[in-house]
Amino acid sequence: MDRIVIADDHPLFRAALRQALSRTLPDPAIQECATLAEAKGVLDKGPADLLLLDLKMPDCDGFAGLIAIRGMFPTLPVCVVSASEDAVTVRRALAFGAAGFIPKSAALEQMTEALTAVLAGDPWSPHGVDPDQAQADAAMENRIASLTPSQLKILVGLQQGRLNKQIAFDLGVTEATIKAHLTGVFRKLGVQNRTQAVIAAQALGVDP
Repeated sequence: MDRIVIADDHPLFRAALRQALSRTLPDPAIQECATLAEAKGVLDKGPADLLLLDLKMPDCDGFAGLIAIRGMFPTLPVCVVSASEDAVTVRRALAFGAAGFIPKSAALEQMTEALTAVLAGDPWSPHGVDPDQAQADAAMENRIASLTPSQLKILVGLQQGRLNKQIAFDLGVTEATIKAHLTGVFRKLGVQNRTQAVIAAQALGVDP
C-alpha cells in the first residue's frame, strides 16, 4: 500500500489532492498535516512513498521547508504544491530537489496526471517549464542546498533582517557560534558579507 503524506494548511486543497490520489492509486494510505513540523513528525515514524508539500504554511514560507525535508529524508520524493506558479518559482523548486510541481490552480485531471508521473519516478511540472533547464540554471540554488540545517536557519535569519544576537537566541546558541557559522555560510555561497548573503537568500522566497 502506498503511503502518502500531504502537508498543506488548507483543508479544501488537501481534499482535492486526496481526490486526485484516489484516482491515481487503488488504495493509498494518506496522512494529512497542516504544518511542516507535523509532516516531519509523521515522516519520522516511518517511510513514505511521496510527500506533497505546500511552500507556504504557518511554520514554513518559501523553499527553506523543502530544503530541510530534502536534507532529513534525502530518498523521499517531494512534490511541491503551491499557489505561486510563476516560472522562477517552479524552476527553483525543481532545482532544490522537488520531484515535481503542482500549481494549486491545476484542474483535477492535471493533478492526477502530475501524481501519476511523480509516483512513477518521472519529474513533472507545468507546461512550458523544462526540468533540465531548471537544473542548468541552478548554481545559487545548489549552493544554498549545500548548507547544513544550522547554516540554513542562520541564512533565513539574515533574510529576515535579524541581528546575530537575535539569531543566537532563536537557535539557543552563543553569538560566537553564529559568527563561526556565518563564515561557513559565506564560503558556501561564494559571498563576502551579510548583504551579499541576503541577496543570495532571495532564492529561498516565493512570490506572494
